[in-house]
Amino acid sequence: MADVGQHEQFYAHDAASGARLDPPYPSSSLADVAAACQAAADAFDAYRATGAAERAAFLEAIGEEIMALGDALLDRAIKESGLPLARLTGERGRTVSQLRLFAETVRDGRWLGIRVDPALPNREPLPRPDLRMRKIPLGPVAVFGASNFPLAFSTAGGDTAAAFAAGCPVIVKGHPAHPGTDAMVAEAIRKAAKRTGMPDGVFGHVRGPGNDLGAALVADRASRRWASPARAAAGSR
Repeated sequence: MADVGQHEQFYAHDAASGARLDPPYPSSSLADVAAACQAAADAFDAYRATGAAERAAFLEAIGEEIMALGDALLDRAIKESGLPLARLTGERGRTVSQLRLFAETVRDGRWLGIRVDPALPNREPLPRPDLRMRKIPLGPVAVFGASNFPLAFSTAGGDTAAAFAAGCPVIVKGHPAHPGTDAMVAEAIRKAAKRTGMPDGVFGHVRGPGNDLGAALVADRASRRWASPARAAAGSR
């Protein structure tokens, strides 16, 4: 699965004191963005062909891997965000609950909006064949981490969960204010993908300060949807 290359490094800073936090993190290059988008595009056909049970298991596995990170995740998120333990504990619970909710939704199947209008063979002046409609994934989705929600609206947050549920590979641009939190959650997603046999490229991850990476991610033709996959990941046909 596409990830960052070894390039220039940047640091997180303690939100309370402003002190630099170790370790340094390698910043992605524009070539890394292009590679992640291409890997997601290559994975699209295989991932959208997965069944409801497979996709739901993947979503649930992400939640399990996040919980397996334990207090280390919360400790890092506190330092990078300045948010209190109670708030981040609740946000972690919300993140995992979102993943489980989307897993249940995938299994339920009603989100597909399947509709069949019967054929009208005797219609005048011409007969009409049956008409069928269902929602289908449209392509890879780019997600941008939020500064004020380092868990629930970031690397494995609701947008990522919605895109995975719809059958879309995801490329995440981690928020540069909390690269440690982002890196831990990204690794949890990778482990879940490997555990559940998801195709290579189903999850891509880039990080770094500045706007160039985000602009390149939005502009890349391989990433057909971005910002709000809950609304844009699935279309109808």
